[in-house]
Formats: sequence, C-alpha cells, structure tokens
Amino acid sequence: MLATNELDTTLLDNATTLKAYKAQNVSVERGFQFLKGPLFFADSLYLKKPQRIMALLMVMALSLLVYALAEHWVRNELKKQEQTIPNQVGKPTQNPTLRRVFQMFEGVDVLLIEQNDHLQRTILNLNEILSKLSTY
Repeated sequence: MLATNELDTTLLDNATTLKAYKAQNVSVERGFQFLKGPLFFADSLYLKKPQRIMALLMVMALSLLVYALAEHWVRNELKKQEQTIPNQVGKPTQNPTLRRVFQMFEGVDVLLIEQNDHLQRTILNLNEILSKLSTY
C-alpha cells in the first residue's frame, strides 16, 4: 500500500513514491535498525535520569550521522574513481556498507619499532584493495 499527501499523480506517481520509500531503508532506517539490534548492546545500558537518556540518544544520533556520512563518502569516491571492492560474497560493488569496509580492515595492524631514537612504522596485512581504500 502506498500513501502520500500529494494528490496530483502527474507530480508524484506510484513508481516514484515507491522508489523514494525504498530509498529510505538504505540510510536512516538501516541506521536505527542497527541501534535496536543485538550488536549495539543497548539492552545492557541502565540510565535512570531523563537527561542522561537524552544525552545518550544525542550521541547515538550523531554517531549515526557520522557513520552515514562516511559511508556516503566512500561510495561516492568509489564511483568517482570507477573502482569497486568485493562485498561479503566476493562480488564487486560500488555501494559497500561502512561495516563491510571496517570488516575488510580487520587484521591490519601498525607495527612501531624504535631503534636508536628512530621510529619505524610498518603496516601489516595491507593488500592492494585496502591500500586504495585508505587513500579515500
């Protein structure tokens, strides 16, 4: 069922309404779905004061904003550079989730070696794909 307050179907037809509705799930709704999911551990938080609950909600909303902005930025850079990265099943994509990008960087470490007042920095487990992503 589709519903809108625009009564003029020449301005907003059913296909456009459906496309706009489905596009919401890509950003905002998916973010709040994450906040309600088990990975966020929201059920283990105990706040009594309304001020602290509001402060936590503000931090959560700002975190979602930064997350969505970073994801949008990575996707735009991939499209601009005409590059792809592998998704979870190995197929190339220009629309990865930021969670997928973070997963790809798991296991990448920075090794610092100090010898004679000289600090040498080495990045371990950085492959070609991750190297390209780190430049974005």
